Amino acid sequence: DLLEKRRSEPIAITGLGLRLPGGIDSPEGFWDLLRSGVDAVTEVPASRWDNGRFFDADFRTPGKVSTRHGSFLKDVDQFDAAFFGISPREAENMDPQHRLLLEVTWEALERAGQAPAGLMGSNTGVFVGISNSDYQRLLLSDLASIDPYVATGNLFSLAAGRLAYTLGLHGPNVAVDTACSSSLVAVHQAVQ
Repeated sequence: DLLEKRRSEPIAITGLGLRLPGGIDSPEGFWDLLRSGVDAVTEVPASRWDNGRFFDADFRTPGKVSTRHGSFLKDVDQFDAAFFGISPREAENMDPQHRLLLEVTWEALERAGQAPAGLMGSNTGVFVGISNSDYQRLLLSDLASIDPYVATGNLFSLAAGRLAYTLGLHGPNVAVDTACSSSLVAVHQAVQ
């Protein structure tokens, strides 16, 4: 029957947007990284934090990290808020995950040949795998600077909702936090 056939149809990926360590911002760049065997792990950039201040080789030392290396995304502070109709003050309080979600979704739609405006009013769903609230914890550490945008810029549900709102989508919008499996579970839910 038709319903059973739909359940077994393969998933088609028609567009892809991404940001990965090593300055990777395209599927072609990711493929090149894989083919060349480049390790995108680097020493912590000084723009992120002072390695000398936070490093201690003894992993048991409270308040310290026991490595000088990590995988970092480039230019996470270069979000074009005006493009998405977001005020500078609101953008400043948005978790970089929310910013990246808007950017890479837009790019994925463009790569798929789908004009984002063409989705407006459609019954298209948004299923986002998202986890970890480091940015919100950082913002909440300075109680004097808390404003309403700290909530709207950091809640997982609002990441999915903002994307649906920005694109004018009328389908379900769901944020999934199952830790490391968040994206996989979000894809599973979307298929269901």
